[in-house]
Amino acid sequence: MEHWRDEGVLLTTRRHGEGAAVLEVLTHRHGRHLGLCRGGGSRRMAPLLQPGAQIEVEWTARTADQLGSFRAEPVRSRADAILSDRAAPAAVGAVAAMLRLFLPEREPSAPVYEATAALFDHLGTDPDWPELYAIWELGLLAELGYGLDLNTCAVTGGMQELVWVSPRSGRAVSRAAGEPWADKLLPLPGFLRGVSGGEALDGIRLTGFFLERWAAPAIGKDRLPEARNRLLEALARPTP
Repeated sequence: MEHWRDEGVLLTTRRHGEGAAVLEVLTHRHGRHLGLCRGGGSRRMAPLLQPGAQIEVEWTARTADQLGSFRAEPVRSRADAILSDRAAPAAVGAVAAMLRLFLPEREPSAPVYEATAALFDHLGTDPDWPELYAIWELGLLAELGYGLDLNTCAVTGGMQELVWVSPRSGRAVSRAAGEPWADKLLPLPGFLRGVSGGEALDGIRLTGFFLERWAAPAIGKDRLPEARNRLLEALARPTP
């Protein structure tokens, strides 16, 4: 019999039969994991098991390769905060889709878990959460082995006025050094290197460029999930 207990963030739920649900949870020590939660789709539990929630899970299966069963204990709901922001639910969907694409099931990654839980804590409560999403993707790139070097200029080695990124090397380029090739370089918003300035969408487009150019082909994919595109569309839409 296989058995463990862990904390996690709920990524998706899918109704299954009469009152049950299949939960997809990003756990701290056991990675992205699925399991059948009996009663998880009931009128009592369904409102508590919404994507983005912080939960404690106990997983049991006869053998390690089975789907297994979850017993879930809600710790903290983030539903009210997430639903208060029209784009935040799309961010949860994008995170789930990106992790499903790039993080193999049951492969633990404490940095990805901690960054995801921190991001979810800010959804709907921090107006700068779109910037935090871009930073989350920057961390995902690094965890996948494709970290960008945004601290020094690729040409001069300097640290001043870093405003572009080379699409070939993933390294920052200063304003003066990059001016002759500005039309071929990618904008570098300041917040991605720890200083103020820049648009969140520029940051998300930047990380998306390298995720699609470098990380996706490494796993045989040529594009990022549609859920991520929906997030970009939601963020680009004017606020009513």
